[in-house]
Amino acid sequence: MRKLALVAATAATLVAGAACSTLGRAAFQQPVVNLRDVRIRGIGLTGGTLDVLLSVYNPNHFRLDASRLTYRVALAGDSVTLANGAIDSRFSVQDNDSTVVTIPVSFTYAGIGAAGRSLLNSGAVDYHVLGDVTVSTVVGNFTVPYSSTGRFTTTGIGR
Repeated sequence: MRKLALVAATAATLVAGAACSTLGRAAFQQPVVNLRDVRIRGIGLTGGTLDVLLSVYNPNHFRLDASRLTYRVALAGDSVTLANGAIDSRFSVQDNDSTVVTIPVSFTYAGIGAAGRSLLNSGAVDYHVLGDVTVSTVVGNFTVPYSSTGRFTTTGIGR
């Protein structure tokens, strides 16, 4: 009889834990990631280096602790990949707040081709930033995708 009671209590605990996790996932809102700015760090004869700044907004009522952020920054209708990779350094985003994550990017003029010409000729180029972010929350770990498009101008980010 004691074994049956112990098994029933264990099963009830597992079911309650699964229910809390499911409810927590339903209450979780995905972070919003947008391109905030692109800053030129240096320019040389064959290329240069940039800092790509991503804004990560947390719409939840609890802090998010991110452990990984993957990214792909594409230009000119996704025809040119400016940068891709992953950042494995931890960062936190407070509830209903945002933080800026900086991605250092090296590029060559040959590599950005048409996008570079568009930027030089018109002062603007369309961008698409996408990837996913892995966050730890009070209700578990989540890996959520993000995607944002816009227009980069030589005077800053345009909408």
